[in-house]
Amino acid sequence: MKKLLYILILLVSFSSIAQNQNLFDQGKELYKNGKYQQAINAWMQILDKGEHSAELYFNLGNAQYKLNHIGPSVYYYEKALQLSPNDSDIKNNLAFAENARIDSIEPLPQTVFSKWYKSISGIFTFNGWAILAVVFSIFFVAFFLFYYFAFSERRKRLLFVSSMFTGILLVASLTMAFLTYGDFSKKQPAIIFSSEIEVKTEPSMGSNVAFTLHEGTKVQITAQDGNWYRIALADGKDGWIPATDLKQL
Repeated sequence: MKKLLYILILLVSFSSIAQNQNLFDQGKELYKNGKYQQAINAWMQILDKGEHSAELYFNLGNAQYKLNHIGPSVYYYEKALQLSPNDSDIKNNLAFAENARIDSIEPLPQTVFSKWYKSISGIFTFNGWAILAVVFSIFFVAFFLFYYFAFSERRKRLLFVSSMFTGILLVASLTMAFLTYGDFSKKQPAIIFSSEIEVKTEPSMGSNVAFTLHEGTKVQITAQDGNWYRIALADGKDGWIPATDLKQL
């Protein structure tokens, strides 16, 4: 009975994968023929089934950009970049979409250490750093065991140095895994979807207007009050907007 259940689950899984692949290929063909909205509809059916991939988000971003939907295009490129942070095609297309935005946000000046940390931490996601730490831990244990059982003095020195070097890399990658996970947990990025929105000083429609934002601008959610989000920009400005005017990444 259990075997039949496993076989049934496998058959359903394979059927779902085949359907998603058909929808993906169908969307690509529609995109090639300039039917961008129909392509989006086909790909959204895959998302509705809970399937996610950098390629899927990338194609959705391309189709939205073709329709001049700046907010959704930036959103899907950002989603693709989360899954594939080093993909140059995603970065290039995201830059094109960002250039089409109305708002030009100048980030606050960063220290040399902040710039260095951002460039290093962006190499991998926190999962990538964790995997790297596991790999270095395996090498560290292997080198140390070889060192312990080696008879040659020269080989012992070489293996000892190698084990210490991999140990340092292990600590460094483990530290980066914890730091990047902390950054990921604290950050709540979102993309403005409304064509234009007035950012309020307080979470109510009757409060004063702090500034105005437009479609496609990336913000950080820092607090929530009912159906209102407090958002912060890279230039230090902050305020409140309705939750319906943005979409969290």
